[in-house]
Amino acid sequence: MSAEEKNSKKDLIRQKMLERQSEAKVVRKIVLIIAAVLVLTVGLVAGGGYFYIKSALEPTDPGNKKKIPVEVPIGSSVGEISRLLEDKGLIKDARVFKYYVKLKNESGFMAGDYPLNPSMTIPEIIESLKTGKVVQEAVFKLAIPEGNQLDQISGIIADKTGQKQEDVFAKLNDKEFISTLMEQYPEVLTEEILNENIKYPLEGYLFPATYSFYKEDPTMEEIVKVMLDKTREVLAEYSPQAEEQNMTPHQLLTMASLIEEEATQQVDRNKIASVFYNRIETGMPLQTDPTVLYAKGEHKSRVLYKDLEVDSPYNTYKNTGLTPGPIANAGTMSIEAALNPEDTDFLYFLATPEGEVLFSNTLDEHNEKKAEHITNN
Repeated sequence: MSAEEKNSKKDLIRQKMLERQSEAKVVRKIVLIIAAVLVLTVGLVAGGGYFYIKSALEPTDPGNKKKIPVEVPIGSSVGEISRLLEDKGLIKDARVFKYYVKLKNESGFMAGDYPLNPSMTIPEIIESLKTGKVVQEAVFKLAIPEGNQLDQISGIIADKTGQKQEDVFAKLNDKEFISTLMEQYPEVLTEEILNENIKYPLEGYLFPATYSFYKEDPTMEEIVKVMLDKTREVLAEYSPQAEEQNMTPHQLLTMASLIEEEATQQVDRNKIASVFYNRIETGMPLQTDPTVLYAKGEHKSRVLYKDLEVDSPYNTYKNTGLTPGPIANAGTMSIEAALNPEDTDFLYFLATPEGEVLFSNTLDEHNEKKAEHITNN
């Protein structure tokens, strides 16, 4: 290669290097411009969010001292209180108020009537809701026993509120009312309660407890929501264990209701649960008498052979597996038994006139005990 060709090649390499350097500078500029735009965009979004939240935390009308009455019902959640305050024009954004309360770890809001005004800051509103005047003595109490069915609960509510039982029962089964409750309690009232075979959607969902009410005429929605709040609280406690066993809240309450209706003593519940699970596992019908009475809509102490022929998806003499839904409200002992059945081989049990529950592995054993304690007495 001549000296002239070598110099020409060097010039070509040098030119390409200069071109690459120029391209690199352009790329760096583009990257810098894009980065600057992104930083500016993020800054604008963050800044906008900051000013929005800052504005949302300020009084809605600093110069307005006009009192606005606010009634916070018993059992109201932070979300419900937030929406109430926003509807009244006392805060700008219910979501910001809700997250502010959680961030500050505020609690202890009390039901009652509060005279608030639009000039109040959020901390002032929170303090008022925690220290406001509340009626201390309950106007009346509802005592809902374990094992009660919806028609019985409607009677208790009617008796305490001066309503007609048929009106209360109709409200508890009103489709629009139930739909509203499902929106408010989606983790409790699922689509399972709308199954075509379900007799009463709210059956088993009004937890047995004593409920206090602080005004003479609470609405049906207020009464039922207090009960559903308790149901949600109880189910939340058992939710991890139920999920481990692939049980929905509906299935758990259904099994617990069957146990509740058959149990006579606390010690029997886990064994009764074992019988039900053993029967389901072997494909046997549960054959539990309370389901027959529920299917017939009757409350009586003894089931006759003719009763067993009732045509209903709740009749566990004719259908295998669980009933379509709960047949009564179950207490915590029955819920715990449904989640923790005793490890047995029992397939049969019967209750003696004295209230003792006898368990058997085989039909022959069961019939012997039945002859001894029931038939021959």
